[in-house]
Amino acid sequence: MRKSLGRMVGALAVVTALTSAGCGRPDTTDATGGGERTGTVGIAMPTKSSERWVADGDNIAAQFQNLGYQTDLQYGDDVVQNQVSQIENMITKGVKALVIAPIDSSSLTDILQRAADADIPVVSYDRLIRGTENVDYYATFDNFKVGVLQADYIVDKLGVADGKGPFNIELFAGSPDDNNATFFFNGALSVLQPYLDSGKLVVRSGQTSFGQSATLRWDGGLAQSRMDNLLSRAYTSERVDAVLSPYDGMSLGIISALKSAGYGTPTNPLPIVTGQDAELASVKSIIAGEQTQTVFKDTRELANAAVQMVDSLMTGATPEVNDTTTYDNGVKVVPSFLLNPVSVDRGNYETVLVGSGYYTPAQLA
Repeated sequence: MRKSLGRMVGALAVVTALTSAGCGRPDTTDATGGGERTGTVGIAMPTKSSERWVADGDNIAAQFQNLGYQTDLQYGDDVVQNQVSQIENMITKGVKALVIAPIDSSSLTDILQRAADADIPVVSYDRLIRGTENVDYYATFDNFKVGVLQADYIVDKLGVADGKGPFNIELFAGSPDDNNATFFFNGALSVLQPYLDSGKLVVRSGQTSFGQSATLRWDGGLAQSRMDNLLSRAYTSERVDAVLSPYDGMSLGIISALKSAGYGTPTNPLPIVTGQDAELASVKSIIAGEQTQTVFKDTRELANAAVQMVDSLMTGATPEVNDTTTYDNGVKVVPSFLLNPVSVDRGNYETVLVGSGYYTPAQLA
């Protein structure tokens, strides 16, 4: 995917236009007459260990509060039972709606039946809640496209589409209990598989399936340990040229393993390493010339989409969606609003991240 800087700016404009048209922050005046902006909205986020989830929680809470709602924001610390207990407490306290980014996509069936019994609508946030009919809407990014952007970047930078190669690549995937992880991986493989089949890209470890590549809870330490093992087993006399990493926190762990193995010098530069979420530490790593790429998903706009959905439900309107076919949770196809992700590297981070106000120059200094 040969994108110039101008095309990247255009992609960001698509994100802005789409969210402005589809999920702009609602007026505080209830024009529908169907409900009041009162009561508390429960917000269940998976963890504080990732800065993007902290930003998501803060953005959602702030936008609800600006509309006049109260909020109950809780983080589950990546412990499933913590999140279940937190949601249970929210239901007991009488929240009017729930926004949930699940730790384990299939662990909430029983507690969401309680929500349904109490007539509490549920919006699944970023990660699809699976195995229950009691999820009303889903706000997320185009998760398949995230993987496509990561893989396209690798293909473009290596030049394999122009006949260059073969190159060595290793594949990492996200958490097996996160529905998004398979979308990311499948999106990437839709681009990479032809080059793997032709031998232009070679996975020397032989670990090419999702199960072999998955990283529980997206843990950077686990990714680092696996990269250490891959290097010691498959690259004693070979060089790895690219690493498909689906998330920034994993990318930094992978880079640590690579540097420990002697990569990152003028004679042995780091391979291409992708990522996702444009977390501050990874953007600084990109600027420093270590991590190569990340996929930016503007949490402000995702929060906006979820807030729009809940506010529409609360005021008697119909939430805006743009996908009613893709996200089958095993029981139902959940109506969804998808936002566009954007590829970011050293060439366009200022335009995309600073230009949009996501980060200030001082934060990136």
